[in-house]
Amino acid sequence: MVDARNREPVPERLLEADDVAAILGMTTDWVYREVRAKRLPHIRLGRYVRFRRESINAWLEACERGTTVFAERTAARRR
Repeated sequence: MVDARNREPVPERLLEADDVAAILGMTTDWVYREVRAKRLPHIRLGRYVRFRRESINAWLEACERGTTVFAERTAARRR
């Protein structure tokens, strides 16, 4: 997105936990649990947690390919 007045890129709005929950079809509690476990990419702004849409999409793609830390740990347990 570009600002029409000065042609500078306008940063996308950071997502909140309920936005991410809606995108993933999960509960907000699940999102916060994944953040605490450091399994979901996030940005901490003081006591607030925000998410970049691009990071969530990349995380989803990694999950699909089975290359997330969680998938690697699960595979290691099965061996």
